[in-house]
Amino acid sequence: MEMNTRDTIMKKLLDAQENTRDYQSFAREVSEEEVSNTFREFAEQSAMQAKKLQELLNTHDGKQYS
Repeated sequence: MEMNTRDTIMKKLLDAQENTRDYQSFAREVSEEEVSNTFREFAEQSAMQAKKLQELLNTHDGKQYS
């Protein structure tokens, strides 16, 4: 199945959101401070990716209906 641009953005947005939740959860679960802090950083990075992907999706959807 070939995905169009919107489908691709949406898939990666959902992936980034899931990664954010996973890293946040891992950061709370591990006892080693260095590992926990690294997971927190990864969660922040994934959240930034999700934000940018959401902006792209909003822009793409806006162009479709203009």
